[in-house]
Amino acid sequence: MHTSVDQQGKGLAPDAARVRWLQLVVGVICMVATANIQYAWTLFVPEIQATYGWTRASIQAAFTIFVVVQTWLTPLEGYFIDKYGPKVMVAVGGVLTGLAWVVNSYATTLTGFYIGAAIGGMGVGCVYATCINNALKWFPDRRGLAVGLTAGGYGAGSALTILPIASMIASTGFQSAFFFFGVVQGTIIFIAAWFLKSPREGEVKYSNKVAQSRRDYTLGEALRTPVFYVMLAMFVLTVTGGLMAVAQLGLIAHDLGVKEFPVNLYFFTMAALPFALMLDRVMNGLSRPIFGWISDHIGREKTMFIAFTMEGIGIVALGYFGHNPYAFLILSGVVFLAWGEVYSLFSATAGDAFGTKHVGKIYGVLYCAKGVAALLVPLGNLLMEATGTWSSVLYTVAIMDLCSAACALIVLRPMLARHHARNEQEYRIANNIGQTPAVGPATT
Repeated sequence: MHTSVDQQGKGLAPDAARVRWLQLVVGVICMVATANIQYAWTLFVPEIQATYGWTRASIQAAFTIFVVVQTWLTPLEGYFIDKYGPKVMVAVGGVLTGLAWVVNSYATTLTGFYIGAAIGGMGVGCVYATCINNALKWFPDRRGLAVGLTAGGYGAGSALTILPIASMIASTGFQSAFFFFGVVQGTIIFIAAWFLKSPREGEVKYSNKVAQSRRDYTLGEALRTPVFYVMLAMFVLTVTGGLMAVAQLGLIAHDLGVKEFPVNLYFFTMAALPFALMLDRVMNGLSRPIFGWISDHIGREKTMFIAFTMEGIGIVALGYFGHNPYAFLILSGVVFLAWGEVYSLFSATAGDAFGTKHVGKIYGVLYCAKGVAALLVPLGNLLMEATGTWSSVLYTVAIMDLCSAACALIVLRPMLARHHARNEQEYRIANNIGQTPAVGPATT
């Protein structure tokens, strides 16, 4: 049960306050150090193709392997997080993350790159899942913001090293870049891991604005609640829509006739598509802490409704006005801004609903929604081929987002209210507490 003097209105001790912010900073550092495994991969693909002559599709299969391994092993990683704690898991993740690029530096066959991708998926999965888990546990009062900043470190972290990596690839070759940055990134994560720890009783402060469970659900108990499956369905809908929009953006820009259109931004000129992809990095990183912070103040479900509605309307508008390159840029920015927050909102909601003792395993299963979404993304191409237009894809994606937005208020919100009320009643019965009103939403 979650009990703390903070729930009675007292603040954290100064030492505890410093420790939890240190935990957040260390978690963000680890996430930034892992980001290149996913986001800098595109810099290496042309060089690998030019060196070995393989098809781009066969090389990109390594990226698919990375995403599948990183996503589908999360429940297992969650089990080990809950059992061994953050130090061990992030240290192991750091070793695997560094090893992945070292393997790539020596690879001369597709199989070698596939093995490197699988190792990278395991490493990034360990780091990502553990740092999100730690943020959930240390910041129940600012859970959305803390998880958003942590996830944002992964979403925008590669911005710091894209130019140095590109420069090293051009000057000394992609093998040297793989080896050097693999060792550096792995070492940073491994060292940072030993500063991580889980909070003890009394070291956390609970929210007085967002309902949070006193009860720590096991994975089996969480899987027996309807709340879990509503969240899973909403997660699949929104992530599928977002991944589909991002994955097909280049083709959509080409068919709309804006891919190569030069956009003059006074200080520099850039083609519409590369600029839109740059916006993806920025907006995706910003959206996670911004919407997470909003959710800490107005609630997760209301924030989901706002964000998912923004994304749905933005995608519909993209279909209508996307032929204008400036409208394409603005609307794609809106779509990216309203999409990245799913990784902060659903993880924070899982912590609120099911407690944090076993949240590694619980969110690990919930995070498999991204794996399901990755398998559904190719359906966008099939739908376009069947209808002959990208509008059908965009409108389908928009419907998915708007359905999820409606579910947030109409289904999830009242369901969570009943879930927390039932937890409160069980807690009072178990502790022989009378009908005295609870102290704020945090005690439910």
